[in-house]
Amino acid sequence: MIRILLLLCFINVPAVFASDKLTIAAAADLRYALDDIISLFQQQQPNTDIRVIYGSSGKISTQIRHGAPYDMFFSADIKFAEQLYSDGHAATEPQLYALGRIVLWSPRRNMAGIPLSQLAQLDFNRLAIAQPAHAPYGQRAKEALQAAGIWQAIEAKLVYGENIAQTAQLAQSGGADIAIIALSLAKFPELAKQGYQLIPAELHQPLTQAYVITRHGADNSVARQFAAFMATPEVLSIMQRFGFEQPDVAKTSFQQSAAEQLQE
Repeated sequence: MIRILLLLCFINVPAVFASDKLTIAAAADLRYALDDIISLFQQQQPNTDIRVIYGSSGKISTQIRHGAPYDMFFSADIKFAEQLYSDGHAATEPQLYALGRIVLWSPRRNMAGIPLSQLAQLDFNRLAIAQPAHAPYGQRAKEALQAAGIWQAIEAKLVYGENIAQTAQLAQSGGADIAIIALSLAKFPELAKQGYQLIPAELHQPLTQAYVITRHGADNSVARQFAAFMATPEVLSIMQRFGFEQPDVAKTSFQQSAAEQLQE
């Protein structure tokens, strides 16, 4: 009888400790905001096990094409999500979740009030931006520097981060004096000790950000739940706190996505 009871206990253990797993690949500008969102989600869904890999949107997109086992992809540029969907690597159409912004920032000097057009006049050795070839924030930084008419003047001073988070780390570690980084990173308390200067949105193409559930995550119920959760007021509040803008079209997309997925 005792052996039977013990056997029943062991049989029930997996049910008690079972967790639903979700692997997210996300653009590095979401490093702090998405951590807070996941923490809030897990308070409501405590049995979920969520893993996040941060990187540049271009490189993550390539990894997904080569079979990386990511269930969701949060891109800093909607074009990567659109391309994955059109090529059959995503199970859902891209859903807008934010508009990103870039700022002029330094860990050692207050950049507030310094327009981008005056950057070339400052005394500094290195300016860090994300690699434009595969990081949307780097591409937008390049566009802004060109639009401000100072690209050629400062090009020799440029150093490149693999993604926008590494770009901020370059400046923090002394590898650069100034950096152009995501507003969402500049608002994080550790990085917000010095003032930053918001770069006018008209100087670059918009950072229209979107997510997809990948083909790998097509049958993952937690992915659908998390996608619906992205539409909630609590999540929108977190995104706004980190400087992400929520255009009306994105809000409408959020609401429609949430309604459809919650009905499943």
